[in-house]
Amino acid sequence: MRFASYAQNGRQGLATLVDTAWHGLTEADAGFPGTLLSLIQAGGAALAQAAETLAKAPVVDLDSATLLPPISNPGKIVCVGLNYTDHSAESGFKQPDYPTLFGRFNSSLIAHGAPILRPAFSDQLDYEGELVAIVGKTARDVAEADALDYVSGYSIFNDASIRDYQFKAPQWTPGKNFDDTGAFGPHFVTADELPRGCEGLKLITRLNGQVVQQASISDMVFSVAQLVSILSNFMTLEPGDVIVTGTPSGVGLARKPPLWMRHGDTVEVEVEQIGILSNPVRDRDAVQPTKVA
Repeated sequence: MRFASYAQNGRQGLATLVDTAWHGLTEADAGFPGTLLSLIQAGGAALAQAAETLAKAPVVDLDSATLLPPISNPGKIVCVGLNYTDHSAESGFKQPDYPTLFGRFNSSLIAHGAPILRPAFSDQLDYEGELVAIVGKTARDVAEADALDYVSGYSIFNDASIRDYQFKAPQWTPGKNFDDTGAFGPHFVTADELPRGCEGLKLITRLNGQVVQQASISDMVFSVAQLVSILSNFMTLEPGDVIVTGTPSGVGLARKPPLWMRHGDTVEVEVEQIGILSNPVRDRDAVQPTKVA
């Protein structure tokens, strides 16, 4: 099953893909099954029942609607750094034997098609294409062998980073949480539609049509199963929590000279069998002019 979260006429909606057409309902419509987050939280057959309901709904032109992140308000967004050996090497870090973890916050999230915004006080806006795993049921002290049973589905993330702010302190939080830098989408694909743990799928990032990152999900140091198990050892993972699993080599920071994203660029992250997350890049002041008192 494949779902898209969207807004139309000020109402939140949910659509499912049937053959080549999206069918959807908004919260103003009779029979609206709920948001993706509420369905994942409901568990059981809620997603399948929603897909069945939406399949009978009218066709929705998502190009005329406003796409939303698959989940706009997850309880937690846990990001994994240095999860590809080649990226650790290009970044000058020794490959850690325990995941490098940091948090993102909901205020940074944007959807497919929305602009990634560069603040005026930094020119170091970088791309990071990543696979997203979305937790489907409460997980605490889960064994690695069972961990994928706790994943509801997958999506795509661009962990766009303001590098000079990322390295202002030992913790990376500032550079990873600027507003309008966490691109998430375009869709949510249930785990049963994909290889377990997305093993073997190809991840590609393109900047203005040129490939800048390319790797197999199997190249991750810590697999989706390992990440779910490790995270659940020290905190309770809850339905709808988002795990952003790390980026491969090729980031702009590591290039000589550095390759920063600039106003007018377009960045795409593709994960095989999931889709393409595409976002324009804009200077924040060009989109949100600074107010003069």
